[in-house]
Amino acid sequence: TPLNELLEVEAMCLAFATGGGAAPRGAAALRAGCSEARAAVCSGDLRRAKMGSVAAAIRARRARRASRVAAIRCSADEKKAGGAGGDSDGEKSDSESASSAARQLLGMKGAADETNIWKIRLQLTKPVTWVPLIWGVTCGAAASGQYHWNDPQDIAKAVVCMIMSGPLLTGFTQTINDWYDRDIDAINEPYRPIPSGRISEGEVKAQIALLLAGGLGTAYALDVWSGHETPLILITAIFGSLVSYIYSAPPLKLKQNGWLGNYALGASYISLPWWAGQLTFGTLDWKTMVLTLFYSLSGLGIAIVNDFKSIEGDRALGLQSLPVAFGVDTAKWICVGTIDVFQALVAIALLAIGETNYAIALAALILPQMFLQQKYFLKDPIEYDVKYQASAQPFLVLGILVTGLAIGHHGPL
Repeated sequence: TPLNELLEVEAMCLAFATGGGAAPRGAAALRAGCSEARAAVCSGDLRRAKMGSVAAAIRARRARRASRVAAIRCSADEKKAGGAGGDSDGEKSDSESASSAARQLLGMKGAADETNIWKIRLQLTKPVTWVPLIWGVTCGAAASGQYHWNDPQDIAKAVVCMIMSGPLLTGFTQTINDWYDRDIDAINEPYRPIPSGRISEGEVKAQIALLLAGGLGTAYALDVWSGHETPLILITAIFGSLVSYIYSAPPLKLKQNGWLGNYALGASYISLPWWAGQLTFGTLDWKTMVLTLFYSLSGLGIAIVNDFKSIEGDRALGLQSLPVAFGVDTAKWICVGTIDVFQALVAIALLAIGETNYAIALAALILPQMFLQQKYFLKDPIEYDVKYQASAQPFLVLGILVTGLAIGHHGPL
């Protein structure tokens, strides 16, 4: 029965949350979660009951782990400081506070609790995720072969295209994703604005509508500015928005499938902004579209990197991300394989069309990524995912620009 199932979940939660001795914070979190779950059972809301029980257990285990890490760090700091004065503690606290505030504005983990509604709205759009889309527009503009890097009008058109792709449509994507992920975020990222209750359902839905309308309106304006008889940029924006919706929303919810979801994410970050940038300044042939979709298979690997941090919540909710489906060890090799192999195949394609220098440059940019994969990601993809992405992704995105410049130099494929 559902009640028996809930009790089994609670027993499992107790086993992994308190095994080895729970920290007081962890035990308190577990008791509170189980109490809420039982109250939910009494009210007939079995789904919320199960969610509350699992979420509490995961938080309890994290609290226990955090308390152990804190104790180790405290011991190390005492040895290192040797009883140094409290000024450094104050400076450290101020620094941590500033870092937490910055993370809140960028939509990153470790964010501060914010009450200003406009800062919360900005956090929902995850500004840190705008950067790849803005870069993709630059790569598409380069691939057009008609972008003039010192022309004020071209620069203005590129900036408008970047605003459409980044703050507006990526903001729409991130907000709608957070809305449909509110249950799983309660486990993996409870500090997010929606699961923490710092923004209402009406405010979230209004933000989704405004960002979508703003993005599509800007796309049409770019079509008019570029003199398109057929609104190709608007069509691209509508297609991308549809992909964003079915990625996050039931019944399709592509992200539940590790392969389809991650490929949709990779294509959205590489192909779609490239197409928008190239259409803003020139024409887009089908062969170039196929090449960018092929390159997006490397983006699939990058998307898999982000799944490792959510493995606990994904497993608890039955989501088949690749780390859940294949296990951490197999998934990490699938991840680096897709990143490296498909970049190498794009380099071979550039060589085949006679763009030898660009092919060599792209191949050279793959090597440091392989080194950093060995140094960080393959060692521990959960512990070092952020370090790996921060150090290796600049080489990947430079490779995308190299490919765009190669297409612009070569002309239509």
